Amino acid sequence: MTLSDNMRASFLIMLSMAAFTVNDALMKLASSNLPFFQQIFMRGVLITIGLTILAHFWGHLRFRPSRKDRALTALRTAAEAIGTIFFLTALFSIPIANLSAILQALPLTVTLAAAIFLGEPVGWRRIAAILVGFIGVAIIIRPGLDGFTIFSIYGVGAVIAVTFRDLAARKLSKSIPSSRVALSAAIGVTIMALFGSLYRAEGWVTPTVSEAALLVGAALCLMAGYIAAVAGMRLGDLGAVAPFRYTSLLVALILGFFLFDEWPDFWTMFGAAIVVATGLFTLCRERATARKTPTGLRIR
Repeated sequence: MTLSDNMRASFLIMLSMAAFTVNDALMKLASSNLPFFQQIFMRGVLITIGLTILAHFWGHLRFRPSRKDRALTALRTAAEAIGTIFFLTALFSIPIANLSAILQALPLTVTLAAAIFLGEPVGWRRIAAILVGFIGVAIIIRPGLDGFTIFSIYGVGAVIAVTFRDLAARKLSKSIPSSRVALSAAIGVTIMALFGSLYRAEGWVTPTVSEAALLVGAALCLMAGYIAAVAGMRLGDLGAVAPFRYTSLLVALILGFFLFDEWPDFWTMFGAAIVVATGLFTLCRERATARKTPTGLRIR
C-alpha cells in the first residue's frame, strides 16, 4: 500500500511527539539528584552540539538572517528559555500526564494570541471553542480546590511562554532555515542554564553513569523529535497533520503509569478531554477557513 504524503507526515508528527514526551520522562527520571540548572545546561550542551552538526551538514550555518529575523529569533529564544524554566519546574513536581494535559491548550492560546497581537481573523465559533477549552484547563488545575498545586500554574506559565515563542516563529521569514532557529534557541537555553547555575551556586554534581545516560537519551530524543517534526510539517498539509500533536498526551499517560506509577484523576482526564476536543475543533475551523481563501489553498 502506498502512503500519501499526509499519512507519512502524520506518522512523523506522532514520532516527534512521542520523542519529545520521552525526553520529558528521561529528564524527570534524572532530576532526583542533579541540580535543576545543571541538568538543563548538560542537556543543552549536547543538543547544541547535535544541532550544530546538523546545520553544518545541511549547509545552514552560512545563512545570514535579516535584522528583523535576528530580532524575532532573539525574542523566540527568550520565550524558549522562560518556557523551559516553567515547564521543567512543573515537570519535576507534578505528574507528567497532568502537565501534558495543560499543554494541550497550546493550539487554543496560539490562535487567540494570533488574533490579538497579529490581527489574524478568528470567528465566533473558534472564540467560543477557546473559552470552553480554557474551562477545561481550569478543571485540570482546579484553583482553590484540594487537587490544586502551584506547580500547575508553572505549567500554565509554560503555555504562555511557548505561545509567544510560536507567535515569533510565525513572523519569521520563510527563507530562514528551521535548524538555525532551533540552534539559536538551544544556545540561548544553555547560556541561561549556565548563568542560573552560577546564580544559584548549587555546586556541580558529578552525574552517575545512569544519570548521564538519561541526559544523553533526553538530548537524542529532542534531536529526533526536532527532525521528525520539521520533516512532517514540510511533507504534509498543516491542517492534516496538526491534530496528531495530541499523541503526546497518550504517550505521557503511558509513561506516567509505567515509569512513575502516576495516573490522572477523573477531573484531570475530563478537563483534558475538553481541551483536546476544543483544540481539534479549532484546528478543523482553521483548515476550513484556509480552504475558502486563495492564500489557504496551499498550506506549507
